[in-house]
Amino acid sequence: MTYDEGLAERIRERLGADPGITEKRMFGGIAFLHRGNMAVGVTGDDLMVRVGPDATAAALTRPGTRVFDMTGRPMRGWVVVAGEAVTEDDVLHEWIDEGHAFAAGLPPK
Repeated sequence: MTYDEGLAERIRERLGADPGITEKRMFGGIAFLHRGNMAVGVTGDDLMVRVGPDATAAALTRPGTRVFDMTGRPMRGWVVVAGEAVTEDDVLHEWIDEGHAFAAGLPPK
């Protein structure tokens, strides 16, 4: 499966100043990890965001979101945001910042 390299580049630009960020191929796309914990990623044309279990319900009320379910088993604390919902930088940055903040609050792996 390929992924939207343009979306990945926009994420790199937003997270580029953080030395704790690494990239890893995952879920048929690319993931951005903070100290080993996944924060956001790209699969196909969509954005994956780790929001945490307590923020999932609120995240799913936002435009273009759905439960992250790649194996028939939904992943708690994760959402997928449709690519067309993150065409504006300010919206994308909000999602990236939310995923990054959650991952940054976890102990390093």
